[in-house]
Amino acid sequence: MIVRPVTQADRSAWDALYADYAAFYDAAQTPQMRARVWDWIMDPAHEVDGLVADADGTLIGFAHIRPFARPLASTTGLFLDDLFVAETARGTGAAQALIEAVRQHAEDAGHTSVRWMTAHDNVRARKVYDQVAAPIPFTTYDMDV
Repeated sequence: MIVRPVTQADRSAWDALYADYAAFYDAAQTPQMRARVWDWIMDPAHEVDGLVADADGTLIGFAHIRPFARPLASTTGLFLDDLFVAETARGTGAAQALIEAVRQHAEDAGHTSVRWMTAHDNVRARKVYDQVAAPIPFTTYDMDV
């Protein structure tokens, strides 16, 4: 398995994985919404970027990332918006490989941290996350606009 930047040739496999990711979180998502995110990832001028875990030509996972400013620290960080591994590939080390690739991407770009959120009840993912990062003592809020 390798982790690499997403390419135009990955569109169909990425779409299927992203639909599975949305279903995992019971998130309402349409093909048009996935097309918009795909366009963001493919646009070098857009802040969202993507990495994929590729096992012998089959995509088994992805990570979506974007930089963010850290004004209090006077630095920048990398936000890991989405991390997903296909159910059939869980336990293969794909999640850890994706996280390490994100960490390396952040280091190469001069960011000082990688930050992400997950659901409190996402126990399996949290076991992986607890091995590579520490939870921060802040509560996340989301305001609809």
